[in-house]
Amino acid sequence: MKKLLITLFAAFALAACGGGPLNQGNSGREIIAFGDSITDGHGVADGQDYPSLLTAKTGKRVINLGVSGDTMAQGRARMREIAGYRPYMVLIEFGGNDAIRSRPFTQTEESLTAIIDYVQSLGAIAVVVDTGGNFKMNPYSKMFKRIAKEKRALFVPAIMDGIFYKPALKSDAIHPNAAGHQKIADKIYKHIKDYL
Repeated sequence: MKKLLITLFAAFALAACGGGPLNQGNSGREIIAFGDSITDGHGVADGQDYPSLLTAKTGKRVINLGVSGDTMAQGRARMREIAGYRPYMVLIEFGGNDAIRSRPFTQTEESLTAIIDYVQSLGAIAVVVDTGGNFKMNPYSKMFKRIAKEKRALFVPAIMDGIFYKPALKSDAIHPNAAGHQKIADKIYKHIKDYL
């Protein structure tokens, strides 16, 4: 009980001084995993994708709104899907396809900003999930971190680090396998657990 009171006091103190993510402590119900093929679970069986694993770890229903192949701009084009739920938190996981296809950097930046703004306008916590994993993502990763800080969104760095160059953790040349998804779920949980 004492530990719970201390945790609640710390959360209220952060909110009072403007620390922590925008919209913490909101009345939403679900976590929305909004992303590309990694979120979608390309290459793994149902229940082995990181959103399914996060449902078990968080005790909250995690809705998988991943679409294989999506860039950040394509995510922006369908972001209103999120309003069909009562999101408490939205995990925004795009960028790998932007890097692979060399999408205009400013387009990715503008699209991420728009998605974060939309999520926060719904009263939910925005979480920028950086793919990382290889050198092509480096400029995007730096930009994602900067925007997350500016927008008071949470930031999860480089979920594919330690996976991308390990065939034992991948289902093909790009995507994580079940063991890789477990590592991704663990990384994301580590960064969001204090705000659940």
